[in-house]
Amino acid sequence: MRVTRRHLAAGALALAVLPTIAHAESADEAAVNKAVDDLNKAMIAADKAKLEALVADQLSYGHSGGRIETKQQFVDVVAGKKTTYKSITISEPTVQVTGNNAVARHTYAVEFESDGKPGSAKIGVMQVWVKDGGSWKLLARQAFRTS
Repeated sequence: MRVTRRHLAAGALALAVLPTIAHAESADEAAVNKAVDDLNKAMIAADKAKLEALVADQLSYGHSGGRIETKQQFVDVVAGKKTTYKSITISEPTVQVTGNNAVARHTYAVEFESDGKPGSAKIGVMQVWVKDGGSWKLLARQAFRTS
């Protein structure tokens, strides 16, 4: 085949456009993103059954202030409405899946009420999800203050 300027131009255009093509989300990445969203909805609804279904028994739930909660403590605080979540907004989400494990990172903006006092926070969050019986469960979460 004879290579012409037209072939070179088409090739150069394809190479220029290639980095801008969006990363195609895998089925597991989509499932983890849905699990993150479902967890946030369950927290706002204070839905004990959904919270228990979405988190692993071995949960380690780290807050930005350093407090660590077990699954039971986390579920009791949210479902018992000790902390009531008014809104949760996620930005800059990323998910990386490796086998049956996934790391989800995002910025977390939240409006809440804790012990009757309103509050808000904008923090970074890293979550570790594990595929258990075909569904994704939160195994670990660590929040951190951003600048």
